[in-house]
Amino acid sequence: MKYHAIDRELFIANRAKFTAQMKPNSVAIFNSNDIYPVSADSTLPFAQHRDIFYLSGADQEESILLLFPDAPYAHLREILFLRETNEHIAIWEGEKLTKERAFEVSGIRNIVWLQDFQKTLKEVMAYADTMYINTNEHYRAAVETQTREDRFIKWWKETYPAHKVEKSNPILQRLRSVKENQELALMQTACDITEKGFRRILNFVKPG
Repeated sequence: MKYHAIDRELFIANRAKFTAQMKPNSVAIFNSNDIYPVSADSTLPFAQHRDIFYLSGADQEESILLLFPDAPYAHLREILFLRETNEHIAIWEGEKLTKERAFEVSGIRNIVWLQDFQKTLKEVMAYADTMYINTNEHYRAAVETQTREDRFIKWWKETYPAHKVEKSNPILQRLRSVKENQELALMQTACDITEKGFRRILNFVKPG
């Protein structure tokens, strides 16, 4: 475990704040980061995209979050797509989220395996007018690799050219810049752990 479990109420509240600022009849999609290769069959340690984690708590590769607050059916309003797992994958790659565990982490009731993403999105887009895409528009961003988000956006624009486009980034920047009390407590805990680490190291160092 990378960290102690975070109360899913934080992610539920974050989604509510985000969807409250979406335009009527619009959908938002958030993709996980890629796993980046080093050489042969080795990879860099996975680091989740901060935005999908902020909204769902899902800290796993090949995950997609779909938000459609105005969907005509309740099961289409929040969907978390995950790669289907099994005991073999757990042994060789590590434990992955099951549908039950994903609900416990995120508070999202409709967990769908990733192979059904395009079929589900086709149904969703039949009801929606607008798509919120999650482009990286930070003024210091200098990304040379094509991300999973980039590939999705390119595919989506080619597949659904008649829909309007909005940007998630401005909403998320405003929301994430103001921390909830629970977030402040988590940050303080991280600072406390770091302090303990430094104070322990000080017992082993000396000038020079």
